[in-house]
Amino acid sequence: MDIGNSSLVTEFILVGLTEHSKIQLPLFFLFLGIYIVTVAGNLGFITLIGLNAHLHTPMYYFLFNLSFTDLCYSSVITPKLLVNFVSKMNIISYAGCMTQLFFYCFFVSAECYVLTVMAYDRYVAICKPLLYTVTMSPQVCSLLAVIVYVGAFIAAWAHTGCMLRLTFCDANTINHYMCDILPLLELSCTSTHINELIVFAVVGFNVAVPCLNIIVSYAYILSSILHIHSREGRAKAFSTCSSHVIVVCVFFGSGAFMYLHPSSVLSMDQGKVSTVFYTIVVPMLNPLIYSFRNKEVKIALKKSFSRKTFS
Repeated sequence: MDIGNSSLVTEFILVGLTEHSKIQLPLFFLFLGIYIVTVAGNLGFITLIGLNAHLHTPMYYFLFNLSFTDLCYSSVITPKLLVNFVSKMNIISYAGCMTQLFFYCFFVSAECYVLTVMAYDRYVAICKPLLYTVTMSPQVCSLLAVIVYVGAFIAAWAHTGCMLRLTFCDANTINHYMCDILPLLELSCTSTHINELIVFAVVGFNVAVPCLNIIVSYAYILSSILHIHSREGRAKAFSTCSSHVIVVCVFFGSGAFMYLHPSSVLSMDQGKVSTVFYTIVVPMLNPLIYSFRNKEVKIALKKSFSRKTFS
């Protein structure tokens, strides 16, 4: 990615999550613990899927991609946040800021699309079980993964490309713990009208289209579940979908709350708290919600530990 700099600013100062010095150290250990759990959980889940052949199914293929996305975009954000807690001034270069913005937008967009594909996977599995193997073939799953990452690249480049055309004059203090879109727009000394339109268009698409697909998928899923006569069958179907629904609500809800509102409605400090949910908390929760509540994952963990014990 060629990062051109038409600005007078060569570096930015990140304010961080809070300016209260007394809680900086406790927050450092809190978010360090969250990051360790995030890395261990997602990396462990990726390894578990890779080592266990019975988890090589479409559902776990997309969970593999979800864990990879969570691991990457958490690593794009959290280390810089941790530095801010223990340093007097957290400086990031112009190129570093634009790079962080690009990868942040890329992985967040990828998360939106992966969650959408996972809803479609559950729809086919529950509503059309006899066609599941054919419909969700390895070729189709690979194609869906390509679409996810190509779409994420386009969304990320739309935001970053428009940001690169702006000029930043004197103000270089970002009221955030990362190089996010809205705090950067506040610092620009040129018109941000086009950027604001891009934000509403891209974020609106990334929220509205996936949510519409997810709602339609779950409408069909709910209808199919209600026609299942077995209580155990209904319980199994509900448990399969409940984890996905929880993550979707937290992720899309916090994202829409942050971006899809007039700038006068929400203060930047409130926005930072909202951003914490889908940049730091959600990547930690995903492996816990999807993995450790799943019987197949528990069986795979026992097999992996038993192989290690007897090897």
